[in-house]
Amino acid sequence: MKTVSDSKRAFYAAYPRPINSIYRRVIEELLVEMHLLSVNADFKPDPVYYLGIVTSFERLMQGYQPESDKEKIFNAICTSTDGDPQNFKSQAGILLTLAKDKSIDELMAWLSNPSAEGEAGYIVEPIKAIANNDNFKYSRPFAIGVYTLLEECDSKAVQNQEKRDEIVGTIAESFGLPSEKMKKDLELYRSNLEKMEQLLKVIEDVLEASRKKREKREQEKIDLVKKEDQVNEEVEEATAE
Repeated sequence: MKTVSDSKRAFYAAYPRPINSIYRRVIEELLVEMHLLSVNADFKPDPVYYLGIVTSFERLMQGYQPESDKEKIFNAICTSTDGDPQNFKSQAGILLTLAKDKSIDELMAWLSNPSAEGEAGYIVEPIKAIANNDNFKYSRPFAIGVYTLLEECDSKAVQNQEKRDEIVGTIAESFGLPSEKMKKDLELYRSNLEKMEQLLKVIEDVLEASRKKREKREQEKIDLVKKEDQVNEEVEEATAE
């Protein structure tokens, strides 16, 4: 069976560039989580899981530089755990689109009996199968996917913990999922997002202070050169006299 070390080697082979230390833990934790799920006999990926992976990656990797490398890193995480990055993004995008313009009540009703037409139709059956799967393997990315859908419907409602817990509890019950585990996973996720935002703010402040110091030093050099030029001119004028 493929090991975590195998997946990590595959990742660093696919993306051999150094990774900013701030984000290394985010990437490795996501990689390990996806690996452990991929080798679990009871686990079957579904559109909600895909949405959770895509969303958590995008939000926890915000501010990564160079920005253009984020897609390469995401692709490497997916392929190293035997996933197709385009499939992740495609199914996540379609599911999120279906949630748009729905109220939370409409979303919950839809999740209980999902339906869709056209290209969106193929994501319906995997969602329907969740409630009927006695061995469904719950995962943190699944909870994040649910949370992302709720945010899309009513971002203000999910900021209220009591309201959020009530909604998550109802969804967990309808799918036969561990309600308390989902709530704790989402609290941790929200906490990690807040910490990342705070860290980025600190970095931004440090960079801004550094920029101002650099500009001040450059201005001082310019002023010094101007002063030296002025002195030289005065000397030349005095000599000429």
